[in-house]
Amino acid sequence: MLTKQHQEKYAAFYAATHHNEHLDSKTEVLVGLAAAMAMNCAPCTDYYLQQAKKQGISKAEISEVTAKVMAVAAGQKKLQAQAALENY
Repeated sequence: MLTKQHQEKYAAFYAATHHNEHLDSKTEVLVGLAAAMAMNCAPCTDYYLQQAKKQGISKAEISEVTAKVMAVAAGQKKLQAQAALENY
């Protein structure tokens, strides 16, 4: 369990990631969704899906993000399998 001070500092850090200087709000939500999916964080994925609905992000756009997450995950597993076979 984090101390109250650590929880407050984390909350401030996390909140700061929602106020981007270079990314528009739609991109921020899509990046957050991709990161949440990649880290397998169900509560975070649900949060970003709710935000996506509020932003008017389409199911097609979410599908493309999902496909990218899947492709990166599959690529990582492919490299892992290649390394295992090379070490065999």
